[in-house]
Amino acid sequence: MKLPLAGILPVAPTPFHDDGRVDEDGMRRVIDCMIDQGVDAICILANYSEQFLLSDEERATLMRISLEHAAGRIPVIVTISHFSTDIVVGRARDAEAMGASMVMMMPPYHGAGLQAAPQGIYEHFEAVNRAIRIPIMVQDAPLSGVNLPVELLARMARELENVSYFKIECPFAADKLAALTEAAGDHIDGPFDGEEAVTLLADLDAGATGTMTSAMFPEKIRPIVTEYRAGNVEAALEQWKLCLPLINHENRQCGLRAAKTVFMEGGVIGSDFVRHPLKPMSARTRNRLLELARDLDVLALRWGK
Repeated sequence: MKLPLAGILPVAPTPFHDDGRVDEDGMRRVIDCMIDQGVDAICILANYSEQFLLSDEERATLMRISLEHAAGRIPVIVTISHFSTDIVVGRARDAEAMGASMVMMMPPYHGAGLQAAPQGIYEHFEAVNRAIRIPIMVQDAPLSGVNLPVELLARMARELENVSYFKIECPFAADKLAALTEAAGDHIDGPFDGEEAVTLLADLDAGATGTMTSAMFPEKIRPIVTEYRAGNVEAALEQWKLCLPLINHENRQCGLRAAKTVFMEGGVIGSDFVRHPLKPMSARTRNRLLELARDLDVLALRWGK
């Protein structure tokens, strides 16, 4: 992997058959489609991959399939988040040994009432930093409910050699990105945003060099980043305006189900099944999603046809 990694690093959905079993061949097709979308890297086993609904055995299988099938064609980022430091370290070592280019992890949390203290969070990342040699991306997301102050993030960037990428998707992400890059400077190789790129322009203004979206239509979002970084800010703004209705519908109405539905509609995967207790989208929400996706002529809608 060439460093620093920039651009668009989408999260791969985990395909299931209609009976809930992991669709292994579908996972291979997801990887192929995402490569054809022109992404800069692929992230697997993340929250939008339904990682919290996978068994340890399924995680291991999906990691092996994804890395073997990517076969060095593109960097693969493996999400390793867990409350247990020992488990996270084991997952990190396994990912590196199998060929991952980077790991991503959230701070330890288990509901709003069970979180580590700041020093415990630091030690959690420090343990992974000692265990591997590939880069670590810190995911700062509201899902965890954990407050990650800029001072703590900057300390990790300065003191932990491999902690060099940050995905900031908390409220007021742009201000936090700007403060973090100011505090840690050259110790950060990749300040990224998330949240399906719903705040991407503001985050690019604040110094982000890339975004981690879903896999639904990265070929349309990536030019926002590349144009902006080339100095073509007006072109980036126009592309963001074009994408924003679909970005907003995904972010506010669909969540992780959106990419799976579009991928199924386009023949990438055979089912958009999500595991219980998640529920399918309403017909109303699905119809609007597909209408917006067709208006943009997203690649995934015709990739498998």
